[in-house]
Amino acid sequence: MPTPPALSRRERQVLDVLHRLGRATAAEVRAALEDPPSDSAVRTHLRILEEKGHATHEQDGPRYVYLPAVATEKAGKGALQHLVKTFYEGAPLRAAAALLDDGALTDSDLDRLAALIEQARTSGR
Repeated sequence: MPTPPALSRRERQVLDVLHRLGRATAAEVRAALEDPPSDSAVRTHLRILEEKGHATHEQDGPRYVYLPAVATEKAGKGALQHLVKTFYEGAPLRAAAALLDDGALTDSDLDRLAALIEQARTSGR
């Protein structure tokens, strides 16, 4: 499956709102944006996102309701892989170490992470 074309800063912001909300009208997207552009600009960005293959829409009476074209979890995994490749030389261990060094993980987070590591070991990954 080919990679969809790159996004502008504002297109990324609009797509982030769609992923956060799951589905939204142009007005709902605009309301969720910080320093939002005009109504017509939001609709234009949504149309461009559709053309680039990042979003889709359904008709609900007279309104269009927009949705991400790729499931949020799948998009998140792709974004994480890109982040690891770009900022951590493709080494997941370096990215994980950065999260651990950050100190933002709670004891509960660390326990869950340890359980996931153990699960990966026992399943042969």
